[in-house]
Amino acid sequence: MKVTITTLNGDVLFNLDVADDLELGKFKEACAPDAGIKGNQMDIIYEGARLSDDAKPLSHYKIKEGDVLLAQAKATTPASPIPQTGSLGLSRPSGLPAAPLLDFSSVVIPGALGGNVSRPSGSTGGNRPSRDDPVFLRDMFLSNPEQLAMLRSNNPQLADALEKGVEEFKRVFDEQKKMKEEKDRMQLRLLQADPFDPEAQRLIQEEINRQNIASNMETALEFHPESFGSVTMLYINCRVNGHPIKAFVDSGAQSTIMSSGCAARCNVTHLIDSRWSGIAKGVGTQKIIGRIHLGQIQIEEDFLPSSFLILEQQDMDFLLGLDMLKRHQCSIDLKDNVLIIGTTGTKTRFLNESEIPTNDKFS
Repeated sequence: MKVTITTLNGDVLFNLDVADDLELGKFKEACAPDAGIKGNQMDIIYEGARLSDDAKPLSHYKIKEGDVLLAQAKATTPASPIPQTGSLGLSRPSGLPAAPLLDFSSVVIPGALGGNVSRPSGSTGGNRPSRDDPVFLRDMFLSNPEQLAMLRSNNPQLADALEKGVEEFKRVFDEQKKMKEEKDRMQLRLLQADPFDPEAQRLIQEEINRQNIASNMETALEFHPESFGSVTMLYINCRVNGHPIKAFVDSGAQSTIMSSGCAARCNVTHLIDSRWSGIAKGVGTQKIIGRIHLGQIQIEEDFLPSSFLILEQQDMDFLLGLDMLKRHQCSIDLKDNVLIIGTTGTKTRFLNESEIPTNDKFS
């Protein structure tokens, strides 16, 4: 079975594949290299209780596949203080995957020798400008293109605020600083908490979960970055009553839909049968003002009969639903990026993102 082992401050997290009949003492020895604690000096905590008998197997303690165990030294040692960073964006506590923050301690001020911070005019004595001063930091980034580029990469929110003026930069800076201080306080509470306290165990589990989520996102950014981009929806060019339309192909919609504005532009409003009015329900609700029982959709050289529901408020002009797609045996070919009309064999390409109307794009 595979179990996860972590330490009290959450800076160590690893998995071990062990047999359920493995003795606790041997399990501690297996954990020792990764945990950084000698086996004979290690306590294992499970569900808030310390496992005491090294001669008994893991199954005796009802440890199961996927469980999380806490490894800690037997001797109680004073909690290590949280590293003081002096400014927003330095190394954040392990397991707190906040928005990426820039390490200002690595910023080299233009004109400063050896990485020392140059004193602004008027400063006296040995005092240096504080890296917590948003006005000083903003001027520093604006005067150093290289560090400004790093800020845009590591902390885009703060970089955007920098370009909007001093007040906006100070507001975002203060918000991020408070967020970091709160996370520092949370980790300090964890370091000082009684490991047998159920509330402490809950907080530790939350930290582990946040670590796993942050690690999962970092892996996705490295190996599957395209998943963070937007997907272009499927549109085709067609005509209704001779008027060109960019139609959204939606196999998840039950009916073919036209907006009331599009119906007016195509001069087909006189065909709307208001007896079919009602409410369309889906992600939201919209008012159906009627139905056109038979209309011609021209795709390439084909003229395909179809019926349309007319919606009063509809962002998209025209939506080809499953009723029309099934009636004409259409196939969505994503390899060749075309819609195939099965009844005629005609192919029409899907539009590029630049050809889709701006108000129809999905973010």
